[in-house]
Amino acid sequence: MRTSQGALPRLVGRYAVYDEISSGGMGSVNYGRLLGPVGFSRTVAIKRLHAQFVKDPEFVSMFIDEARLAARIRHPNVVQTTDVVALEDEIFLVMEFVQGESLSKLWRAASAKGGRIPPEVVSTVMVGVLHGLHAAHEATNERGELLHIVHRDVSPQNILVGADGVPRVIDFGIAKASGRAVSTRDGQLKGKLAYMAPEQLRSQPVDRRADIFAAGIVLWEMLTGKRLFAAESEGAVVTKVLELLVEPPSATSPDVPTEVDAIVQKALAREPAERFETAEAMALALEVALTMASNTRVARFVAELAGAALQKRAKAVAAIEESSDNRVRALDSAPTLDPSDVIDAEKTRSDTFVEAPVTQPSSMSVSGPALLAAAAPRPRIAAFVIAGALLVGILVAGFIGIRSLTDSRSVAAEPTSALPPLPTMAIPPPATSAPSSWASTSTDRPAGPIDPANEQPIASAPVGARPAPPSAGPRPRPAGVAGTPAPATSKPCTLHSFFDQAGIKHFEKQCP
Repeated sequence: MRTSQGALPRLVGRYAVYDEISSGGMGSVNYGRLLGPVGFSRTVAIKRLHAQFVKDPEFVSMFIDEARLAARIRHPNVVQTTDVVALEDEIFLVMEFVQGESLSKLWRAASAKGGRIPPEVVSTVMVGVLHGLHAAHEATNERGELLHIVHRDVSPQNILVGADGVPRVIDFGIAKASGRAVSTRDGQLKGKLAYMAPEQLRSQPVDRRADIFAAGIVLWEMLTGKRLFAAESEGAVVTKVLELLVEPPSATSPDVPTEVDAIVQKALAREPAERFETAEAMALALEVALTMASNTRVARFVAELAGAALQKRAKAVAAIEESSDNRVRALDSAPTLDPSDVIDAEKTRSDTFVEAPVTQPSSMSVSGPALLAAAAPRPRIAAFVIAGALLVGILVAGFIGIRSLTDSRSVAAEPTSALPPLPTMAIPPPATSAPSSWASTSTDRPAGPIDPANEQPIASAPVGARPAPPSAGPRPRPAGVAGTPAPATSKPCTLHSFFDQAGIKHFEKQCP
């Protein structure tokens, strides 16, 4: 859907901003659409701070306070705040979208028809408002401590009556709490003078009872169909709020029970101590004193007075939702790209990332393999090549090692005559013990000693017997050779070697 001016909706973060719904003193409220992942979307209301206030740090902080405070209030009779989007020169407050009309417009519509809002509808609306205010007054922080929230601007403009018949309090933009980042300047009034409590006009400390006073004003006006503190100038309005003797509603509207008069008089007491202690206490008293209409009855009343406006908004919302859903379906049903159509990463860029130009992102879907092929970085390819080369090298080295071992065994199997002549070594005298267990043996060749002088087998020697030592003295093994045991005496032992008939070398330890 395009906006009424024909332009495409503005994208702010994950939200699409459409036409304006209404405008107030601090900002305007627009239609919005949350564009979430996996096709999730939802219609929302987006409040944007007026341009002249964006550069004022106090107003900006006040606007953010609205979101922070409202997020702590969880009640069906309070419009929920879901998100805040802060840009360099703009701030957007995202709220749940409620199809309905403000109480002020319903009041004007009823007056235009020569009537007023029925008392039972007023009772249902005001009871809901009081319960919502009580939820705000009782809101706590993460540690369970009261935030001492005071709305300070309870008025018909900030009461939204939904098409479902449920009233809701909106706009905590000028609320005051102990955790606010910005304090009101000394002597500066915030809110509407005709709905302020006397202590608020005097710039004195205010608490929840200031909201009860304002709710009493709204209740009086809705029951009578008249303004309570109307005047031609702000000074006259302030004088009336501080000094005017308020008549009971039944004096203007005889159908209002006298029990309701007492509730209104108590809520409008000039001294805070004489009012209801909580908004909930006032709501409970009003539920008993005045018959309440069902939500269905209230919804019908809203449809009667604001049916044309509600239908127009419903069509706008339907168009927004349809365009949003069509876009999501286009993304989900678009054909995937073939891997061969993906731009070659090596030809496009040589750095880590690859940017493939897409002309229509709203109607194109890229498959997983194609996306991986397009986004594969060169360093990763090089890593795979290096890893493959190392694996091949390991396999080749293992093959060469196996061939070397096979060749060494083949050499050992050749005749001993092919071996080069060995030097003459000293052999110790025969011993009665058997050869050392270190000697290597072979079961596939004839055993027997070999004369080291001529490298010929000695036929008369039994298997495993040692030949007679030569006349030369023994040749001791150098100290520190691996496998040589530590000497048992002061004289070191010597290690002698000899060859048998198979050409296998034997070692024997000789100790004195």
